[in-house]
Amino acid sequence: MISDFQELSDKIDQLAEMTAALRRENAQLRQANAALVAENMGYQRRMSEATGRLEALLGKIPGLDSTDTEDTDDHSQPENEDAR
Repeated sequence: MISDFQELSDKIDQLAEMTAALRRENAQLRQANAALVAENMGYQRRMSEATGRLEALLGKIPGLDSTDTEDTDDHSQPENEDAR
């Protein structure tokens, strides 16, 4: 009977240790996630700034209007005028 209680006590201790370890790991993962979210927001901001600069440069190129830039968004090769 005493060995049953000791075995149960050992299992409870093991469960408590595992719970503490999982809580520490969870806290570390939350910190890592927060850092990645902040990093991602920085990349999104930089991408937005770069997009704005590119749009401004495209606006300075003579002969381009908004329909010309929309046609090039699909990254397809320009058609050969002679092939038409």
